[in-house]
Amino acid sequence: MANLILSRRTFLAASAAGASSLVLAGCDQFDFLGQRDHQVRDFLERANSLTYQAQRILAGEQTLAPTYDESEIRQPQRPNGSTDPKTADYVALAANGFADYRLRVSGLVETQLTLSLDELRNMPAQSQVTRHDCVEGWSCIAKWTGTRLGAILDQARVKPAAKFVVYHCYDTMGGGLSGPEAFYGSSDLIDAYHPQTILAYGLNNATLPISNGAPIRVRIERALGYKQSKYVHTIELVESFTKFGQGQGGYWEDHGYDWYGGI
Repeated sequence: MANLILSRRTFLAASAAGASSLVLAGCDQFDFLGQRDHQVRDFLERANSLTYQAQRILAGEQTLAPTYDESEIRQPQRPNGSTDPKTADYVALAANGFADYRLRVSGLVETQLTLSLDELRNMPAQSQVTRHDCVEGWSCIAKWTGTRLGAILDQARVKPAAKFVVYHCYDTMGGGLSGPEAFYGSSDLIDAYHPQTILAYGLNNATLPISNGAPIRVRIERALGYKQSKYVHTIELVESFTKFGQGQGGYWEDHGYDWYGGI
């Protein structure tokens, strides 16, 4: 059963990656990705839902991703996706060394938070050496340092109605169905509170570089690389994804990728 699920997930990931690359290239054969009532997209969404439910049952909520020794870090962490955002707000923050950066926690919380980079760094730190698996087929072992997302959500006191966490980012992605789009990602509360999920500000014992998502990127270690949102400025607790993008829970998901993205 486990082999069947893994094989099926590999097929879905490869199919989604191929479809998304054609969409970004402007190929009109994949216009169905923007059609909410298209039967092919409906099939993909049903398959993704089945994968998510099966993975949760088999893996468990608190199962840890594999960790490695620092000696197994053989190369720098390969950047993925966008690597140098050009939005005006981000360029200004980067020019000042992110001294004016603020992470906001909003939405369905009792207490909205605004945290500077120094405040995040002064919270209890957690480091983990894990493997980054990209849907494109490559992987890379690296050491990530940051603060646990669950601890920050505890400070904000998540309301019972919240079901998901949306990560709003400074980078934009071009060439989509409607031109440049602000990048966003999401997870459920299980992954948000997972003991290995951190807001990373450090990489391989150094400050997180811009090419890898500075000043803050999410590390959801049991998920594929496209779920590790970079350049995060706002964390929003929500009940559904209906008001964001195409309503699928993330930029890549809006373009056909599996929402869960679990490994």
